[in-house]
Parts: sequence; C-alpha cells; structure tokens
Amino acid sequence: MNAPGDDVLLAVEGLEAAYGQVQAVRGVSLSVGHSEVVAVIGANGAGKTTLLRALTGLLPSRGRIMLGGRPVARPSPEETVRLGISLVPERRQLFESMSVRDNLLLGAYHRIGQESRATIEEDLRRMFALFPALVNRAASPARTLSGGMQQMVAIGRGLMARPRLLLMDEPLLGLAPLVIRDILGTLAQVQHQGQSILIVEQNAKAVLGLAARAYVMEAGRVVRQGPATTLAQDPAVRTAYLGGHVESAEG
Repeated sequence: MNAPGDDVLLAVEGLEAAYGQVQAVRGVSLSVGHSEVVAVIGANGAGKTTLLRALTGLLPSRGRIMLGGRPVARPSPEETVRLGISLVPERRQLFESMSVRDNLLLGAYHRIGQESRATIEEDLRRMFALFPALVNRAASPARTLSGGMQQMVAIGRGLMARPRLLLMDEPLLGLAPLVIRDILGTLAQVQHQGQSILIVEQNAKAVLGLAARAYVMEAGRVVRQGPATTLAQDPAVRTAYLGGHVESAEG
C-alpha cells in the first residue's frame, strides 16, 4: 500500500544498493506522503540503515527516487540536504566538544547567508520549545548530556535544516522507556505541524504506534507493507517483532 498519488512526497522504486559484492538493498519500493510518518521495521542487518544511506547519497545506488514529483539523481549528501532531506543518524554523531546550541545551529549551516539570522534564531527557539529539557543545557558540551538528551539534540539538528522529509535511523536505540515516550510525543507533534518522517527502527512496538504506514524489511527486501495498525495485528509481525501490544505515541 502506498500513499495516494497526489499526496506522495517521496517515491522510491526498485532501489538497489550494495557494499562491494554484498547486495544489501534489493529492489525496495516505498513512499512517504506529505505530513505522514512512515516506519521501516526489521531485525538488525535487514538493510534498513543501508536504505537510508542510499537515499541520502552516502552510498551509491540504482533505482528511481522521486521527491515532490521530481527525480533525484544520485545526489551527494550536501545536495540531499539542499533538496530538503535531512538525516538523523544512528548513534546521533554529535560534535561532543561543541555546545548544544552550536550542534543545533549546524543543522542550519546551508541556510546561513540564504536566510536572515533572525529566522534561524527563531527556529532555534522552536527547538528548545520542542525539547524543554535542553533549555538549561544550551551552553553545555554535548558530551555532558545523557543519551536521551543527546538524541533530542540530534533530532533538533535535523529539524533545523527545515527539511521536507526527515529521515531517522534507530532514534530510540538504547533509550529508557520514559525518554522514548517523550521523543515519540515530540515526533507526533512535529508531524501534526506538517513534517514528513521516514523512521527506521528495530523497536517496532513503539514506532507502529506512531506511524500511519509501515514496511517490513528482511534480507534487503520489503516483505510486508500496509497500515501500521494492520501490521501490528499481523501474526508473523507480532511473533517476529512485537511480542505484545502496540504502544501509542499519545500514551
């Protein structure tokens, strides 16, 4: 099941990517609609991170990628950001000696000189409103933060790019349940404000409560897809990835 044609922001058809002779993504097709959260779930090694690396130009790929109805032809990572795609990478990859504020501002580096400083500062204030736990740590080096707070900085940095599409790679990895709940609530909030999100995550129980639709990857291929609520009730998905009820992003 794909998003309706007029509502599609990202459309991927037959995507292939490899590490040398090892084929890691095999003919993947998927879509993300405007203001939609879509999840890609699967076990470690299923090809989820490779999929995001291919979409952002970090890994050569073949296939068709369309953004806003226009083809994206093997962009570099820098061009990807300018096209409106921002990645929140696995394990955050912050500049640990830099302050929280400066890490956030790095997300807007391509906007500097193109937009007013006031506009960027306003977005910075919005990030602190989204993540109030960071307000009193704005001047602190990123390395002094907890893992949960570092993840908030990484998400805020991605949003500072003002992306059309936010890609997220395992954003809930290693986080405490209460932090996961807060982050899911924030993602639901930005989605309600119009942000499109493609989230790759092993924690299927959490993300299926947030996403409208989902894809299941195994061995580099999409093996199941559909509404998140339908997949959450699929016996094979429940057995492999859930092991219980699905948590709501509102809970």
